[in-house]
Amino acid sequence: MPVNSSVDRALAEEPSDGSRQGTEAQPGVRAGGAEDPGRAAEKLRALIVEDDASDIELVVHALSKGGLVVERDAVQTASDFKERLRKKSYEVVLADYRLPGWNGLEALEILRQEGLDIPFIVVSGVLGELKAVECIKQGAADYVLKDHLARLPNSVRRAIREKKLRDENQKALQELARSNRDLEQFAYVASHDLQEPLRMVATYTQLLAERYQGKLDANADKYIHYAVDGAVRMQMLVQDLLTFSRVGRGGIEPKPVDVKEVVDGVLLNLHAAVEESGAQIGCENLPTVVADRLLLSQLFQNLIANAIKFRGPGTPRIQVSAIQEEREWIFSVRDNGIGIAPEYAETVFVIFKRLHTQAEYPGSGIGLAICKKIVEQHGGRIWLEAEEGPGCTFKFTLLRPRAGGAYDHAAAH
Repeated sequence: MPVNSSVDRALAEEPSDGSRQGTEAQPGVRAGGAEDPGRAAEKLRALIVEDDASDIELVVHALSKGGLVVERDAVQTASDFKERLRKKSYEVVLADYRLPGWNGLEALEILRQEGLDIPFIVVSGVLGELKAVECIKQGAADYVLKDHLARLPNSVRRAIREKKLRDENQKALQELARSNRDLEQFAYVASHDLQEPLRMVATYTQLLAERYQGKLDANADKYIHYAVDGAVRMQMLVQDLLTFSRVGRGGIEPKPVDVKEVVDGVLLNLHAAVEESGAQIGCENLPTVVADRLLLSQLFQNLIANAIKFRGPGTPRIQVSAIQEEREWIFSVRDNGIGIAPEYAETVFVIFKRLHTQAEYPGSGIGLAICKKIVEQHGGRIWLEAEEGPGCTFKFTLLRPRAGGAYDHAAAH
């Protein structure tokens, strides 16, 4: 909308020292936004959402003074805005807040609906503090008052830099995801293909031990024992690696899952270990969540089995519980076992990381890495609360359904 100043007067205004509100010195741009003759002008493709031709010229002039050669299109209506976005690409959208029949924030919503990440700057006349804050909260890169257009070039450059950083971060994340997929594929193929030759090695070393045990000298018996033990342990490692690479490999199938039923099923699977150890396992406040049932079972089975395995001298006591937060459930598996020193709170989730020797506690050190992978595939996080001394607590989160979702009102048991 028009502001209370003429175009001629605005064009004549030119800050002399860069001291006006919001003005920043840029490389190659003189104080006040004037272009540095020693630097090539930058080209800018801008879509201006404005119903006043005079204000459009003011905006273009301010950008030109800031060293930007503007290739611009201007629209007034929402339908024209959509049409332009679909026909042409732009580096920035400059929108008045007040327009006939709609406003700048609606234009921002149209950008979202079109799936476009284009820096969006509100350029308005009078804009109160509350509305300015609302614009930023809704996703606008900045807002510039028409009485202070000298800061517009800097605002545009900053918004474009931020967009470039977002693009670079997104590309890096995509590359990381691709690399992780390649590594998982390699782990799957390698561990799958290694199983058969390892089976042959283990089988024949065991046959060798059975047939020649005691028929050779003591050293031969010792060497055969080492060979058999090494082959069996390698089989276990390869099988565990294959299990790790299979987690979520075919995608997860989130459905409503009663966590109490899942834990009850896990305790049936662990019946022998529970009976042998005399473990006392309690459950409280376990809700219904949206998750992949098989992976959730694997998660609880690993955590409870670990709590039984690394028990102390007394009767193992394990408590499984959950508390409800605004956006997530926080689950806890607490035990009174041998405990884990706080300095190992992060490393316990690293694949094949072991804190004890094979003789003390058998295993490959892959169980907690699987737990971490399962939780992260559900959009949650997992961590260890450890203190010096006995006992520790593993906690993990699962996201609750969004407001209005089909499972918002799942009640806890």
